Amino acid sequence: MTLSKSVIERICQAVNVDRLLSTAIALVEIPSPTRSGGPVAERLAELLRADGFTVERPDADWPEAPAVVVRYNTGKPGRILQFDGHLDTVHLPFVPPRVENGNLYGSGSSDMKGGIAAFVEALRVLRETDSLPGGGILITAHDHHEGPWGDRRQVNAFIKSGLVGDAVMLPEYLATQLPLAGRGMSIFEVRIKRDGVPVHEVFRPAGLPDVVKTGAELVVRLHQLHDRIKSITHPYAGHDSVFVGRMQAGEIYNQSPLLCTINGTRRWVTPGQGPAVRGEFEALLAQLAEESGTTIEVDWEQQGEAFSIAPDHPIVTAFQSAYAAITGAPLPYGAKPFVDDGSTYAGSGGIPALTHGPLATGAHTLNEEAPIAELVRVAQVYALTAIGFCGG
Repeated sequence: MTLSKSVIERICQAVNVDRLLSTAIALVEIPSPTRSGGPVAERLAELLRADGFTVERPDADWPEAPAVVVRYNTGKPGRILQFDGHLDTVHLPFVPPRVENGNLYGSGSSDMKGGIAAFVEALRVLRETDSLPGGGILITAHDHHEGPWGDRRQVNAFIKSGLVGDAVMLPEYLATQLPLAGRGMSIFEVRIKRDGVPVHEVFRPAGLPDVVKTGAELVVRLHQLHDRIKSITHPYAGHDSVFVGRMQAGEIYNQSPLLCTINGTRRWVTPGQGPAVRGEFEALLAQLAEESGTTIEVDWEQQGEAFSIAPDHPIVTAFQSAYAAITGAPLPYGAKPFVDDGSTYAGSGGIPALTHGPLATGAHTLNEEAPIAELVRVAQVYALTAIGFCGG
């Protein structure tokens, strides 16, 4: 659907800056570290009920903080566009909201309560202007996003139960490119063990398995694996990789320990390769355990699956039309540098998901900052994207 000048003007004028900012502050002022999102979810539900929306509160596999769901339907044929956001924040000291020099500060202002407030405002504007030509909007907001405390169980529950749209928009703090691809990623912890007790180095029996040596050998083999798989590439997402960030063993310099722990990540660019990647990794560990006489265990937490979205998909064309209407030009295409809930929707759920939010800073720090003008822009772009996508 082509966006007319009158539609663009009507949407832009309808976005209420004070209302949007008030919503954002109301969310930021409630602390919500991951797995403790119940109070802020209830606050969002209260705000939406006060606006006259019917709010659903499905457990979504986390009854401690039921999700917040709103459906807005035109009653006309068309697509459903889902606005999805996480209400939880990382486990850092709480910073209360404040507004200074045109910016919103505080815990979650950039990641991502400011973005949630923006898409709530987009929903309000679409209803007030009656601009949606067909289809409808599905809003979902939830806990359990930020790792390592959360495991994305609520998003996975949405997908499993069919509580999803035909496409998803997520207002994470990515504003300078439109990610059409992203790598899958798993975090691993490998534990290399031997039987017996810790022993002084000079009293080691002959043939005693050496967990430190085995750990060092594993690091070498993982670097060799990285060198092999980096040839697997994607034009936007980059290449496959293995990264080791930590290795720990022993209690003192001259003790032969029982345990060596290695932590890192495995990333891949090919959609659907999560199980195969894990199988390859576990086979490497099994071979090394047999060679070294140690026992090797692994905790493997898949954070998201690789995904790719075609540039001519209706959600992409609708977004680019909306973005150009507000800024004057479409966004360049690129890769998603991180793994977010969109990676789960697109990679595991097969639902095209675009990550686009305010040009905000300070995520995962004590200095989160979201320009108010950027929150307004996101609300405008989301509303116009919905008009172009839902009526198609």
